[in-house]
Amino acid sequence: MPLLEVANLKKAFITPDGSEHLVVNIGRFALLEKTQAALQGESGSGKTTFLHLVAGILKPDSGSIRLAGEELAGLNEAARDRVRATTIGYIFQTFNLLQGYTCLENVLLGMSFGPGPNRAAARELLKRVGLEGRLDHYPRQLSTGQQQRVAVARALANRPKLVLADEPTGNLDHRNARESLALIREACQEHGAALLLVSHDREVLAQFSDVQQFDSINQGATAEVGT
Repeated sequence: MPLLEVANLKKAFITPDGSEHLVVNIGRFALLEKTQAALQGESGSGKTTFLHLVAGILKPDSGSIRLAGEELAGLNEAARDRVRATTIGYIFQTFNLLQGYTCLENVLLGMSFGPGPNRAAARELLKRVGLEGRLDHYPRQLSTGQQQRVAVARALANRPKLVLADEPTGNLDHRNARESLALIREACQEHGAALLLVSHDREVLAQFSDVQQFDSINQGATAEVGT
């Protein structure tokens, strides 16, 4: 059984003129456990919307999303939040760190939505990403690359089965982007998590042996990743 299996997934939005714009239209998409794959596509192609559907941030108009054997599409918002907290780690392009909380507190807060805060585990995660000397720093006191490292630690805080990364290097310079991508991939491998990353950066995509063209998948097509 795939870790993630999507079938007949559709999501549309209403445009300002009142017409319906179909953003996601995927016949079947499957991702096997512990697989690391990338989706390639230009801005506006629906990649972020697809990740938000998988993460339960958005609810599809129709179709099925099965993650670790559990059907997500029919769940209410609270139930989708529970699944996201315990099964999915999400790395946002803008990091989405809470500015009034320290590095350690940001990771502990992520844990609070899952099994519960574990200070020792949070400290170890931050040490793993090279921030053992920045535990009590606030995001504004960190470089952009360091903020990304906090986001990676938070995404792994609840030992997710799947990590979703939405243009995670988009706000980083070349050197930090390369280091951050290596860190994300190594950390997912160490924790046994599958990684699904979306990007339009050719240098990022070149690091993956399995790259799917999202524009092609998002036309009612079928794709299986990790075979």
